[in-house]
Amino acid sequence: MPIQPILNLIEDLPSIASLSLSMPVPLLASSASAEHAPIVLAGVLLSLVVIYVASKLGGELSKLLDLPPVLGELVGGVVVGASVLHLLILPESGAVASDSMIMTALQGIGNLSPEVMPDIFASQSEVISVLAELGVIVLLFEIGLESDLRELQKVGVQAIAVAVVGVAAPFAAGTIGLMAFFHIAAIPAIFAGAALTATSIGITSKVLSELGKLKSREGQIIVGAAVIDDVLGIIVLAVVAGLAKTGEVDVLKVGYLIVSATVFLLGSILLGRFFNTAFIGIASRLKTRGKLVIPAFVFALLMSFLACSLRLEAILGAFAAGLVLDETDKRKELDQQVMPISDVLVPIFFVTVGAKAELGVLNPMMPENREGLIIAGFLVIVAILGKVVTGWAVFGQPGINRLAIGVGMIPRGEVGLVFAGIGTASGVLSDPLEAAIIIMVILTTFIAPPCLRFIFEQDPSEAGAVVFGASAVESGQGLDGAAISANLADQ
Repeated sequence: MPIQPILNLIEDLPSIASLSLSMPVPLLASSASAEHAPIVLAGVLLSLVVIYVASKLGGELSKLLDLPPVLGELVGGVVVGASVLHLLILPESGAVASDSMIMTALQGIGNLSPEVMPDIFASQSEVISVLAELGVIVLLFEIGLESDLRELQKVGVQAIAVAVVGVAAPFAAGTIGLMAFFHIAAIPAIFAGAALTATSIGITSKVLSELGKLKSREGQIIVGAAVIDDVLGIIVLAVVAGLAKTGEVDVLKVGYLIVSATVFLLGSILLGRFFNTAFIGIASRLKTRGKLVIPAFVFALLMSFLACSLRLEAILGAFAAGLVLDETDKRKELDQQVMPISDVLVPIFFVTVGAKAELGVLNPMMPENREGLIIAGFLVIVAILGKVVTGWAVFGQPGINRLAIGVGMIPRGEVGLVFAGIGTASGVLSDPLEAAIIIMVILTTFIAPPCLRFIFEQDPSEAGAVVFGASAVESGQGLDGAAISANLADQ
């Protein structure tokens, strides 16, 4: 599927959705005729069956291996996706209807001509993509509910420092390294360096929640930094897209993004205190089912809409809504009601992320992959080290597990794929450089969850001494992981 429409969106700076869902494909009603609507619905239903089976089997297998279940969902997506079974295929990677086993089956069942399959494929993929975006919105809303605004405010300065270092370090090292070692031109090198700045807040926050570390100091810094990192990522993306298109940067647009993001996040928190009273009043007056969760989701979706209207990401609005409602007396009850919805929608997000991973680019036997693999090796090293060093940007937090903070910022996930897609559409990236970025995204996405699990299972002082030779820290200053897990379980 052509990706050119994204460049037009970037020119106007709309919301860049965290699953690269900003790539427009025809909607159900406009792309497929009414007579084919049942086939589109059948494709969506079958795709959801594949997604849930892959999610559950992958998650259960990861649990048996004592790994984060989210890693199993990602791997399950890889198995059913473009790399293995070709069941869940999405057009963002350039796939066509004939690449999908589900589309092939539907064509046979409905006795359809090949000419109508592209529209059916686009419509079915659009529905799955929208559901995936709803999944990540629900995930960030849930993460906001589980976060403690007061604790997040305490580590706010540290989170900003981590985010700034996490953007500046890999961007500078990647851009300069590509130009110096591989003699890549400036604009392609800048594009690749920009792809190194991203952090997938969805993946990291899910792992932290599963480990019972979301409310730890490390968890709060990681989540706060990842949110800020998302905002900075939008700004960087706007800059590099402008460079690719005109060779110049629109300072006014960049300034608008910075101001609007700051005003939105701070304003949401400040005005949210007034909304809490109104929310409790509305919920107490309603008498029908969903009297708590429906108003909460209305608020979350409205905040997501406002973020989009300001040309920010929808997930920032959802996260802010969760933070606001975390301050209400109904937070524990609301958290319990949100969980089943999250269980239904969030796996769609993670499985589709895995399904987009094309592992064919890792095959060194193919000559066209070799140059990309060499560049990818450099990018992976920069991607990992550029985020790991962020843990040492934290100050005034004795006993903090700095390595955990750095590793928590590593996964690029779907955000990195957005950069690669836009760079390819603009004609800036060569095939080897594009493959290298995709490899970097795949590896950082998959290695971070088990590494984060391993690091948190170690005593922070021991981890620092073994890995970096750091002196031991006072064990009493860290938060007790078991207590946090029990606290989350009670909620």
